[in-house]
Amino acid sequence: MHLREPEVNRPEMKLLLRVVRSVALVYVALVLLFAGCQNRMLYFPSHAKEEALLAEAHGAGNAPWRDGRGALIGWKAGKPNGARRMVVFHGNAGYALQRMYYAEGLESMDWEVYLFEYPGYGAREGTPGKEAFLAAGRAAVGELLAADSRPLYLLGESIGSGTACSLAAESPQHIAGLLLVVPFARLVEVAKKHFPFLPVERLLHDRYDNIASLAKYRGPVAIVLAENDDVIPAEQARKLHAAYAGPKHLIALPGAGHNDFPNDRTELWWREVGAFFERGR
Repeated sequence: MHLREPEVNRPEMKLLLRVVRSVALVYVALVLLFAGCQNRMLYFPSHAKEEALLAEAHGAGNAPWRDGRGALIGWKAGKPNGARRMVVFHGNAGYALQRMYYAEGLESMDWEVYLFEYPGYGAREGTPGKEAFLAAGRAAVGELLAADSRPLYLLGESIGSGTACSLAAESPQHIAGLLLVVPFARLVEVAKKHFPFLPVERLLHDRYDNIASLAKYRGPVAIVLAENDDVIPAEQARKLHAAYAGPKHLIALPGAGHNDFPNDRTELWWREVGAFFERGR
């Protein structure tokens, strides 16, 4: 008895092979697109002329923050000569002046606030990216530490939590505390949630790992999460909080999303943060 060999050239098989090839090509194209354009997918800077930003800041009562060479690197806000200083590393969209709510929330608690501007944002030259953010942030924090003995804290919002945690890990003895707002534990885990069909763990260049960074830090860390966060899931902040071994405090904002969490200076969570840092000093 002889079994007949299957016919591999049947029209159905040819159609199946064409479909498989098409799907494979689309997948490869998506992988290449993610690999080549990930910075554009991760960072969304807004730009403005320095003159326009200076006028905007003056209208809000803020002063320019310049480095030792006179370059504009952010804005001074809050209470001048307050007992404590906070450097704000904002999220991945817009520019620093759009985060005035942090200065307003901290000012009432005797903080001087520095709104840091990233390279490639606002009027600042450069290209957005982890290494650029860390280098610029490191220089700015170093100048503040050299100029003043008041305690220096760092605030990281969203993608800014990666910069804040990294800098705290580099100089744990110099950073008095961290305030992390809608942060992540590991950025690659967030990327995998949004792109589950791509090998993002191999493709992602800017691998902010806040759990690893905070393993090198022991100061007080306050974490504020948004319960309905659809950008960075709330479990990321809970995971970061659970992993941290130092003094910590978790604040959950019910009903809040990633881009619409309550930030008015009258919100109770500001006082909760202030009280926690007072205990942690």
